[in-house]
Amino acid sequence: MKKRALISVSDNTGVVEFAKELESLGFEIISTGGTEKTLKNAGIATLNISGVTGFPECLDGRVKTLHPAVHAGLLAMRSNGEHMAQLEKLGLNTIDIVAVNLYPFKATILKKDAEFSEAVENIDIGGPTMLRSAAKNYQDVAVITDSADYAKVVSELKNGGITTETKKLLMYKVFAHTAAYDSLISNYLASKLGIEYPDSLTLNFERIDALRYGENAHQSAVYYKDAITEEGVLTRAEQLHGKELSFNNINDTSAALELLKEFDKPAAVAVKHANPCGAAVGNSVYEAYVKAYDADKVSIFGGIVAINGVVDRRTAEEINKIFIEIVIAEDYDADALEILKSKKNIRILKLKNIAKKDGKGLNLKKVSGGMLLQSADGEVYSDFTVVTKVKPTEKQLADMKFAMTVVKHTRSNAIVLAENGATVGLGIGQTNRIWAAEQAIEHAGEKAGSAVLASDAFFPFSDCVDAAAKAGIKAIVQPGGSVRDEESIAACDKYGICMIFTGVRHFKH
Repeated sequence: MKKRALISVSDNTGVVEFAKELESLGFEIISTGGTEKTLKNAGIATLNISGVTGFPECLDGRVKTLHPAVHAGLLAMRSNGEHMAQLEKLGLNTIDIVAVNLYPFKATILKKDAEFSEAVENIDIGGPTMLRSAAKNYQDVAVITDSADYAKVVSELKNGGITTETKKLLMYKVFAHTAAYDSLISNYLASKLGIEYPDSLTLNFERIDALRYGENAHQSAVYYKDAITEEGVLTRAEQLHGKELSFNNINDTSAALELLKEFDKPAAVAVKHANPCGAAVGNSVYEAYVKAYDADKVSIFGGIVAINGVVDRRTAEEINKIFIEIVIAEDYDADALEILKSKKNIRILKLKNIAKKDGKGLNLKKVSGGMLLQSADGEVYSDFTVVTKVKPTEKQLADMKFAMTVVKHTRSNAIVLAENGATVGLGIGQTNRIWAAEQAIEHAGEKAGSAVLASDAFFPFSDCVDAAAKAGIKAIVQPGGSVRDEESIAACDKYGICMIFTGVRHFKH
């Protein structure tokens, strides 16, 4: 039988060179549509698919390769005498190499003006079917979905034949490719139908790069991105300077971005070990950064700084006074960038639309043997109730909203003290709430007396109010909802503290 290769691709990268090599090795080239035209224009003799099937393409090209003459040629096992006898009886030829990549469904749905009908029309049917047929018969058929594999296939053909190991690898790549393709389609349809929690969850992430190690040096790690990403997400950041990002760098920077995106005013967020160590808003990027730095001059060392605007010279000079692992910002003035680059070990990231909030509204958490999927923790709070005799001032209300915004992004149990749009004390990740309160108050020191206190969940006892009163704190914001709320309210009234309930808890685990 003739040696045959079927080539039908939407991505023409390297396809002409590959086809020329196959032609020189004695393969007859079968092709369709645009690929056939490309190859013929390059002087490569091709056989139209209709010449194989004896049946014309029809239904606007929807039916081309869906034919027994194609799939029998792919699925016939050469070592099976009955298979080969049936091919001969039917007058069919084997197909030994398949190079196919699929209709550009992803590119179609990424277009802002893409209609549903256009997306559906770009769902490939014949391509995946051919790929799966060829991959199932991997012993006899080499199937290629990635143009990067053309050279390896040609090299092995020239050196005696494609190895079984390579054919198995190509088989794997087929099923990985079609699985990812189908997940794009199903996830797109789920989004259009408003299906938030499907019965079967299929995720589609694309590998960015291997990392040097994971959270610790003995752990391996790889960085993946969502196959469909929106603007303003970390995987779209451009690195302008510094060595490659580590696992912890990426995780901490993501945490910084999540908090940063809460603010409309110029803001700076400093993060260490995925928790904020300083956060502030101001009238300028410079003011916001200085306030965030002043919030905790110790913990920010070696941390991550995220800024939702353009870093100017003055801000860059302040940042360079200490060691910072990463700065990520909307952009940098030219002189600011040069100042920051003077530090060899700082990593500088630029992220367009850094303030854009994530529109997907879901987050995932891996657990042993499974996955948790939940809607994102949304608005900090939209309403509140004053539950004490003393009423909060407008300034206190503004600081309460700011403090609760930060506590939303702080590991529970969490307490945040804030004043004038900046944190002054944080109690993070404690196993009971009073320890978190005591930690935040100790951290704030003398600043505690003029700050407001925010708690991510209700007070189970009045001990947090007692600690706040001892520190001189005069305003508290918490969700409320404890069976002992009245005890905390009575304690606030006793000490002359105002307290509001929001009704919204913000656990972060």
